[in-house]
This record gives sequence, C-alpha cells and structure tokens, in this order.
Amino acid sequence: MQIFGVDIGGSGIKGAPVDLDKGDLAQERCKVLTPHPATPDGVADGVKQVVEHFGWSGPVGLTFPGVVTGGSTVRTAANVDKSWIDTDAGALFSGRLGGLPVTVVNDADAAGVAEMEFGAGRGRRGTVVLLTFGTGIGSAVFVDGVLVPNTELGHLELDGHDAEKRASSKAKEDHDLSWERWARRVQKYLAHVEMLFSPELFIVGGGVSRKADKFLHLVDGVRAEIVPAQLQNNAGIVGAAMRAAQTRHE
Repeated sequence: MQIFGVDIGGSGIKGAPVDLDKGDLAQERCKVLTPHPATPDGVADGVKQVVEHFGWSGPVGLTFPGVVTGGSTVRTAANVDKSWIDTDAGALFSGRLGGLPVTVVNDADAAGVAEMEFGAGRGRRGTVVLLTFGTGIGSAVFVDGVLVPNTELGHLELDGHDAEKRASSKAKEDHDLSWERWARRVQKYLAHVEMLFSPELFIVGGGVSRKADKFLHLVDGVRAEIVPAQLQNNAGIVGAAMRAAQTRHE
C-alpha cells in the first residue's frame, strides 16, 4: 500500500509516496524551500506544490516542527512563524489540497515511529530516544516500543540556552564549529538527556545522520548505545505516511 508523506522542516518541505510494506519511498522525493517567514499560508502553498508534483489524490500524512495535538492542532512553533500556534493545520492543509484527507503529526515523532518500525529501533525494548539534529533538535521517546508523544527535549536548558541553540546542526553552521567542537556539544546534550531518561539507545536522526561517521565516534562518556538513523532524512516522510494509514483504520 502507498500513502503520501510530507516532512515540513525549517529549511525544506519534502515529500513522496511511501511504500508502507517496505518502509521506503516509492518514488524519488520532491523538495521545495520552506518560505521565510514560514507562515501557515506560505507553508501550505509549499505542501501543495510537493503533493501536486506527483498528481497525488489520496490520503496525505504531514509532519510539523512543533507540538501537534489531536492529529491537527498546532501548539508550539519554535522554528516557524508564531502565527501557527492554535492553527488547525489539518483543516488548513486539507483545504489547500482540495479536500484530501490529511493527518498531521510532530516531525520527530514521525521519524521515531518510522525508525522503530523499519530502522535502527526495530525490535528494541526499554527506553529509546530518537533525536533529530537539524534547524532545531526534535525528540521522540519510546518505552517498550510505545511512543510518548510531543516531547520537546530540544528545549531543555543547556549552558543557559535552549539545547537546540547550542547543539543543533544549524548551531554548528551558525557558529562555524568543527566536527570535533560540535561533537562535544552533542555529547554534553546527550549526557543531560541520559541523566533524565536513562535510555538504552539513542538514535541520531535528521540530515546530519548521513554524516554520522564524521562525529559519532567523537562522542564518549555516554552509557547508552548511540547509532545513526537508518532511514536518515527520509524517516519523517515515512512516519507521516504511516500515521496517515493508521488514522484511516482508527
């Protein structure tokens, strides 16, 4: 079965039909730049452009970089325009897509669900924490395979700032950090999360997971196993499609 997934990020909006039997993209994804400011109307236009690229006419799952409740309502907007707060994103996107059925889920939760089903977390019990390092830091926490939704661990305080302001991949770029210096910040952040949650496994996702060989070996002093996301930056698209499929059968 195929369902369309869209991953809305701080820098790009990307999507593709997803083969839910394989947990992989059925076609090469389409990506457009996230508008700045990332207002509801502007982002909805970008989503429409991605979906129409494939001529898609079925259910659509979308991720959003913030807390989403009830499969539709946005509660936080750290890396997009503040006008998103309290927006009924499901109604907005469905309207822009000509009435297609739409499900909206937190972006890191979507990536985590995909990794637990098809990737690095498959078959893992205990506490697993997926962290997506990108424009911000997203988090998904699982206990014996069950998601604790809408955790916002990127906003834990680190060195007097939101952790994502210090340890996201955007922070690496903004401060022109070497891989070694950035890895020390990531290590400090992971140690803080480990102190709070004592996970058996950290899964490192987001676009930077493609370059795990440049920094993961530099992270030490953390007891939990640390692995890169296997679905890499496609995890959000796959997870969004999975959630849309689940919604159809609820």
